[in-house]
Amino acid sequence: MSISTGTGDSGFTSLWTGQRVRKTCKRVEAYGTVDELNSHLGEVKHYVNHTLFEEAILGIQKDLSAISGQLATVGREYSSPVSEKHVERISKLVDHIQEKVSLKGFVVPGATPVSAKLDIVRTVARRTERRIFSLAESEEVSELILIYVNRLSDLLYIMARYEEQFPAND
Repeated sequence: MSISTGTGDSGFTSLWTGQRVRKTCKRVEAYGTVDELNSHLGEVKHYVNHTLFEEAILGIQKDLSAISGQLATVGREYSSPVSEKHVERISKLVDHIQEKVSLKGFVVPGATPVSAKLDIVRTVARRTERRIFSLAESEEVSELILIYVNRLSDLLYIMARYEEQFPAND
């Protein structure tokens, strides 16, 4: 079976539920940007210097897959929704890392190669957040997804600063 079906040639795609929508609709833009973010995380995972970060990124990638699924599902419950435990895990990690990082004023992104990659991923996370909030203006989106993506960019920011201050491996 080929992955090329030709069903998208006319500018439409199928949601998880089978509904056909334009490829330019806000929902497709939102979950497509989540996919882009997930791919960037897949790359940065190979560059971070700390095992905790590698493990966290893998968990985030799994969460983002669930978020994509939720965003691509209309009219029924998604089987593995993002929950408060996902948001709590990200928030606790931000707090844990922030305890160790000294923040002083404005930061110029990319002080090291690893922090530069994390800063790029952070900006993609912010764009993802904007796309999801744009969708939420006209369609129902789980509040937990909105909170999660906001916390995620905070986490990526603090991870970049940690990588700058503590570049050696654990």
